[in-house]
Amino acid sequence: MAFLTNLTPDSLTIVLCVALLLGMAKTGVHGAGMLSVPLLAIAFGGKASSGLMLPMLLVADVFGVWYYHRHASFKHLKILFPWAAAGIIAGSIAGNFISEEIFRVIMVTTIFSSLAIMIWMEMGGREEIPDNILLGIGAGFLGGFTSMIGNLAGTVMAVYFLRRRLPKNNFIGTAAWFFLVINWFKVPFHVRVWHTITRDSWLLALALIPIILAGAYLGILLVKKMNDRTYRWFIVGMTFVAAVVMMLR
Repeated sequence: MAFLTNLTPDSLTIVLCVALLLGMAKTGVHGAGMLSVPLLAIAFGGKASSGLMLPMLLVADVFGVWYYHRHASFKHLKILFPWAAAGIIAGSIAGNFISEEIFRVIMVTTIFSSLAIMIWMEMGGREEIPDNILLGIGAGFLGGFTSMIGNLAGTVMAVYFLRRRLPKNNFIGTAAWFFLVINWFKVPFHVRVWHTITRDSWLLALALIPIILAGAYLGILLVKKMNDRTYRWFIVGMTFVAAVVMMLR
């Protein structure tokens, strides 16, 4: 494949690491997906990396839904989906008017804000966040917007699912279905509006299936060893690592 052979050794290493992390993310190692975002942005830039990553996410989503589909909470998804769609549309419009530097600022702000809220919730602030339909509407819209602007909905949705106190498997299953649906919804906008998904993007994702599958298997093994509290703090820790990587970019 010409695209792969034209990558520098550093860029190829990053792409392989991202594929492994995305596979892990879709089977429960939620923060791994957050870490993959700044890594790919380092190699290809914010807007271009969002389009390059999307086909990889679509492949990884299939594994996540296949393994955890029975654990999804569809009562939460019914609230999130329409507002996430609105957020994606808003993000696709905004993306045409913002620079690469603004993309980076949005990525850094989203990661650090989500990290601060996660830590605050785990330290006892959880009950101060209203747990009502407005929380679902806000999380859905922000999730859709940040998913379009940098594939960073993972940080926003982690805050929402942690606030709802979803058990580990329900967290993973609900997130798996959420991202499968909204990622497919984003494809026409990347292809027709931003022109960031190309034939090479799809061929790269297909070539990386073995790496993504290996990551998915590793994710299943790792998540099985964690209880719910450990899992929540693991997400916080991975978000912190993603924030540091983004700042060092």
